[in-house]
Amino acid sequence: MEEIAQVYARSLFEVASEQGKLDTIKEQLDQFADALAGNREVAVFFFSPYFTAQEKKSGLHRAVEGAEPIFMNFLEALIERHRTPAIYRIRTEFNGLYAKTNKLLPVLLTSAVELDAELVESLGARIGEQTGNQIELSSRVDPEILGGIVLRVGNFILDASIKTRLEQLRREVAAA
Repeated sequence: MEEIAQVYARSLFEVASEQGKLDTIKEQLDQFADALAGNREVAVFFFSPYFTAQEKKSGLHRAVEGAEPIFMNFLEALIERHRTPAIYRIRTEFNGLYAKTNKLLPVLLTSAVELDAELVESLGARIGEQTGNQIELSSRVDPEILGGIVLRVGNFILDASIKTRLEQLRREVAAA
C-alpha cells in the first residue's frame, strides 16, 4: 500500500507543480482527507466496495464543489481504481514531498508551562538560521515534564526536561 501511495502522491505532486497549483492542491487534499476522517458515513461510502465507481463519482461531485480540476481528476482516478482508502497515506506522502520542496522543517517545542510568544519565535528563528530551512513552529504545554523543554526538530529530539534528568539520575543511582 505504501508504494501505491507514493506513486499517486508523486503523480499529483508533479502535475500540481507543473501547473503552479501546489499550495492549492495541498490545501484541497488536506481538506478532503480531514472530511473523510471526520465523517464516518462519508468515508464508508467512498471506501465501500458495495457502491459502484459511478455512484461514488456522482457523490463526489455533489459533495465537493469548487475544487481544482486537477484534484477532481485525481479523486476520480482513485475511485475508478478502487484506491480511495489510500488517501491518508497519499496525503502523508504528498505533504512530505511538499515539505522537502519548500524546505519546511517541523519544530515542536514542549514546555511545562506556557512560554512567552517572543521566546518561542526567537527559538524558531534561530533553528531556521542554523538549519537553512523554513520552520513550521508549534508549541505545547505538558506539565508532566516538570520543567525545562523538549525540542523536536524534524526527527531529532533534544530533551532538556527535568523529568528526563531525574530519570537519568534514578538509573545512575540504581546502577551504583
